[in-house]
Amino acid sequence: MAELENPNVMSNLITFLSSLLKRVAESNDLNHEMQTQKISVFHGLTRPTISIQCYLDRIFKYANCSPSCFVVAYVYLDRFTQKQPSLPINSFNVHRLLITSVMVAAKFMDDMYYNNAYYAKVGGISTMEMNFLEVDFLFGLGFHLNVTPASFQAYSTHLQREMMWMQPKLNYAESSLSFGKSPKLLLCFNEDESSLQKQQLAV
Repeated sequence: MAELENPNVMSNLITFLSSLLKRVAESNDLNHEMQTQKISVFHGLTRPTISIQCYLDRIFKYANCSPSCFVVAYVYLDRFTQKQPSLPINSFNVHRLLITSVMVAAKFMDDMYYNNAYYAKVGGISTMEMNFLEVDFLFGLGFHLNVTPASFQAYSTHLQREMMWMQPKLNYAESSLSFGKSPKLLLCFNEDESSLQKQQLAV
């Protein structure tokens, strides 16, 4: 996706992903009392003081991974929430899920990448915790790390359309997607390349 090489596009992507994750986390925080949610290694004792936007900006600034890694990280988070419905994204786990998904994506996508100790420093956690998070995330994904070109393009196209939807000048009625209209939903794709049908699952 050549457009990701454009600094302005990446800036908008980071902003959109931050906004999306913030809405999903806040929605699941409100639903916490009505739904059974497991406590996992990603769950912090308190909400981090750093905002999701600042945290993702920090990862983008220091991780030095390819722009495609952020799309793949989004794919991984989507898969994780589908495979682990009792571990929805919320304000207590979103930061650890973010740093882990980007690190795993960088390892899978890039020829050169930083080690776990470096990502731990970027994420503000210990190396030992980073190691535990990586292992738990991989098992949570069922080690399903491959992202086909068709799946990558589908997610990229969706992100592009949603970022356009967020633009003030866009006529909302012209948008064919409803993803941004409900903070309770995280768009999930059926990655069967014969259909690539879109599904919406509560997280």
